[in-house]
Amino acid sequence: MGVSELPELLSHEEMKQNKIPLAYRDRCARLLVPLNKCRKEGWYMPWNCVQERHDYEQCQYLDFKRRVKELEEIKKQRDAADASADL
Repeated sequence: MGVSELPELLSHEEMKQNKIPLAYRDRCARLLVPLNKCRKEGWYMPWNCVQERHDYEQCQYLDFKRRVKELEEIKKQRDAADASADL
């Protein structure tokens, strides 16, 4: 299966309903819901839910790359503004 792009955000109510901790309420929360369900049903055994965990971790990585790219854009804009201010 795999994740090729970030999933749609869950609403605040959906996150509350699924008891997603505040620290995990990000773009990948939609994938955390089935992962946590699978973990509970599988007694938290590490060999269960391998695909769900992989999808969640891949989403986390894609979100990290998105944030890095966003930060680079902000830095470029700031540097361009600083360069024009120096003139």
